[in-house]
Amino acid sequence: MFFRGVCQDVHLAKEHLRKKKESERSRETLAAAAAAMPAEGTRMAGLWEREVGRLRPKRFANAFMASRDFVQSLGIQKRLREHRGCVNTVSFNSSGSLLLSGSDDMTLVLWNWEAGTPATSFHTGHENNVLHAQFMPFSGDRSIVTAGADGEVRHLQMREGGPVVVDRFVELEYPVHRLAVEPGSPHTFYSCGGDGSVWHFDLRGKEATKLFSCPSINDKTTKIIELYAVAMDPRNPCYFALSGSDEYVRLYDRRKNYVNGDSLFGSPVEHFCPPHLIGQNKDGITGLAFSQAGEMLASYSYDNIYLFEREHGLHFNNFKVGEKLLMDETMGASLPLSVEKLPVPQTFKGHQNMQTVKGVNFLGPNYDFVASGSDCGYVFIWRKKGGELIRVMKGDKRIVNCVEQHPSESIFASSGIDTSIKIWGAGGSEDPSVANFDEVDDPDPYLFSMSSDSDSSVYMDDYIFAPVSGSSDGEDEDDDSSGEDTTSSDEEDTEEMAEGDESEEEDAEEMADGDEGEEDDKGSDGDMDDE
Repeated sequence: MFFRGVCQDVHLAKEHLRKKKESERSRETLAAAAAAMPAEGTRMAGLWEREVGRLRPKRFANAFMASRDFVQSLGIQKRLREHRGCVNTVSFNSSGSLLLSGSDDMTLVLWNWEAGTPATSFHTGHENNVLHAQFMPFSGDRSIVTAGADGEVRHLQMREGGPVVVDRFVELEYPVHRLAVEPGSPHTFYSCGGDGSVWHFDLRGKEATKLFSCPSINDKTTKIIELYAVAMDPRNPCYFALSGSDEYVRLYDRRKNYVNGDSLFGSPVEHFCPPHLIGQNKDGITGLAFSQAGEMLASYSYDNIYLFEREHGLHFNNFKVGEKLLMDETMGASLPLSVEKLPVPQTFKGHQNMQTVKGVNFLGPNYDFVASGSDCGYVFIWRKKGGELIRVMKGDKRIVNCVEQHPSESIFASSGIDTSIKIWGAGGSEDPSVANFDEVDDPDPYLFSMSSDSDSSVYMDDYIFAPVSGSSDGEDEDDDSSGEDTTSSDEEDTEEMAEGDESEEEDAEEMADGDEGEEDDKGSDGDMDDE
């Protein structure tokens, strides 16, 4: 009996020792695995979680597109060449399979951007530059609306077999700068233009209705302001925003805009403006963009980009626009309001917006970044939260005007003064650093010379602000040198030089085309000078 008890004790001791060793080996294995795993929150950690099934591919893709790694890995993947003039507008269809572009050559091109080839192209019927073009939703990508520098708004329908039917809705005296398509509607959209008018269009009855003309706030001698941008709130299509040649973004509720003489006709429900610009009347706003959360970006000329939220509204803060009075209900009197008490919106600094009508846009699946072109020919990308400038990339040999994100993939398109469109995606950059601002070129003043003998008149139709004096004798940077950071490597420079001959031939063809249409271009310049 005693012997059996001793044997049991020995067995238990051995079993305890074995389990202890196994436990130690398990801890060592876990420690080694933890040491080998990538740091939490990094791209490699996301890859590991995706591979072991802890993270679905779609969530991984969205997380990557919202990361700094995504922005720092961006580079030009393709250059789309078909237009023979500045590309003023680019937009993807709802599925992202097609890219639509419009140009100074008065044509539209539908691109199979993945293959880098045009699916089809056709003349719009405009007699001057195409400034904006949009697909109408739920139309099978066969219904397109356009706005031009000739003051016309047109509707183009692509029929089976190839013919394009064009309807002209309005013909105004000033350029129509921007269109806003009502989300989810294949029939209705809005326009704004240089004469300050806002129009509503319904394709079902081919109806065009002038809603109102936008009045000036600061200058009582000027009845209306020029309008450069209109945008619709995707959360609530009843609301749309306007901006133009003063410092205010105006928010309207279309349910309160009647054409029967109602007192609410043409009255904004809210105004937005950075506190330091209120009453200055020196800065126009060239671009607007809404996020799915109702945030609104506004790109100011001669200033910065600002992010407005509801709490930045002047009416929300009891600020009476144009009078600078705040009603104090406790004292029953009107007291001067110090602008320093108004909340300051998030600011995005660094780009240049003085020469052309530039857009602004959000990037990322959750609108995590802000992107804009610049007069210096670069694409600027900031983090929305905090306004940190993350990336500056060469996107045009002169000016970048448009940046448009793909609806579902980590792709975006940019365009400007160049005749080509750049498709940007991850994996094309070896140097993720932010450009040194000392290396960012100033805008070419010769490009914006008002001299009649300038060969740059083709670019002047979108000119809205005071010209930059002077001239430049330097040669333009080659088109194919675009797309890299200013700190690009020598190998990249060698490849760009090898591609230079092709761009020089393309530029020579453009100059020949400009000579053939010299009389038309001069006519366009004359119209803009009058404006």
